[in-house]
Amino acid sequence: MSGLVTPEDAVAAVRGKLKDNWSEAVCGEHSVFSVRLRPGVRTGRAVEQLGYAAWHDWHMRWRDFTGRLPDGVEVVRAAVTIRGVTGDYPVMLTADLDGVAALLDGAEPPIVDIGRARTRAAALHSAGAILTPATLRAVYDLDANDVDVLVNAVTWLRGHPDAGEWTLRQLPVPGMHTKWLDTHGGLLRDVAGRDVRDEVRPRLTVVHLTYVDPGHAASGRRRHDAWTTGDVHDLAYRPRIVLVVENRDSRLWFPPVDDTIVVEGGGKAAAALLANVPWIRSAEHVLYWGDIDADGYAILDRFRAALAVPTPDGAPAKPVTSILMEATDLHRYAAHGVNHDRAGRPIKASRELLPNLTEAESIAYATIATAGPTPFRRIEQEVIPLTDAVTRLLRIVKG
Repeated sequence: MSGLVTPEDAVAAVRGKLKDNWSEAVCGEHSVFSVRLRPGVRTGRAVEQLGYAAWHDWHMRWRDFTGRLPDGVEVVRAAVTIRGVTGDYPVMLTADLDGVAALLDGAEPPIVDIGRARTRAAALHSAGAILTPATLRAVYDLDANDVDVLVNAVTWLRGHPDAGEWTLRQLPVPGMHTKWLDTHGGLLRDVAGRDVRDEVRPRLTVVHLTYVDPGHAASGRRRHDAWTTGDVHDLAYRPRIVLVVENRDSRLWFPPVDDTIVVEGGGKAAAALLANVPWIRSAEHVLYWGDIDADGYAILDRFRAALAVPTPDGAPAKPVTSILMEATDLHRYAAHGVNHDRAGRPIKASRELLPNLTEAESIAYATIATAGPTPFRRIEQEVIPLTDAVTRLLRIVKG
């Protein structure tokens, strides 16, 4: 490919190179940005083919532009003989990182704040972090407070080679709230060179449950209970049916059903924890009932995925069936649909892909989570009659 690159085109090319390589440059892996200004044009004959007028105009534009270049930017010249006269003409535009930043100063939209990138790179380096172009890009996009927490976490880990005496929520890292690692744990692993999530003391699963077997209720024994992993406490009876619900009222007031225990789920994070509870795995039927909203379907998807694989101790995979979360339920209870949360804020659409839903569940999820118009985005579990839940549960259990 041959031709003449104008100053405007060269600046645009440098802008593209900065976008692709700024983090490598800050990390010292990419020191010079360059653009060829007349690729394929090296001889007088090539100039003649382009046209002397076009060549002269191009040369004059570069002469004017060269006089306004900031420090760190240079136009390299090379000789060309035209009609027997040899002269030096622009052949390459080169710039270091500061030169590129100055050259593009004021351009909209800005590509990167080099000062900000360097400050964050220096903070990570001083903490002993592993700095790579990829981690620098991730850190660059963080809020300033999250950068401080990340640096504090790297520093803390350097002073604590073993984090086994704390749970993930107990880590005494300055400024780190209890759920910070849920979002930033992978980045901390990359910059610290170790995954503290694998080192900490495991958090015990605590299951809040309600016995709904009518025979048990008639015995006068406690109806509501809690079960903790590793404790010596036994269940009142081993359930044939386990129903996981998301809302406390739905658990506390669930009607009688033979051989059944109703478990309070506790959200997305709890899905994986419940999957390892042995008496849930050993139940003949495991069912899930949650809100008809994006979060409810995401919890169902994760819960189903967690139970779809055997446990480390050899418990087999277990299918999970939902109740009252299909497309027909969406229409049946549409009168209870809402578009705002309890604080009055609009409920947002969701782009999360949920591969473990059935076709009927997927249709319902797509309807309430779509980015386009939809009648409503949520039907809360509590507004659906518990008798309807019992009817659907028994229908599924009886096949």
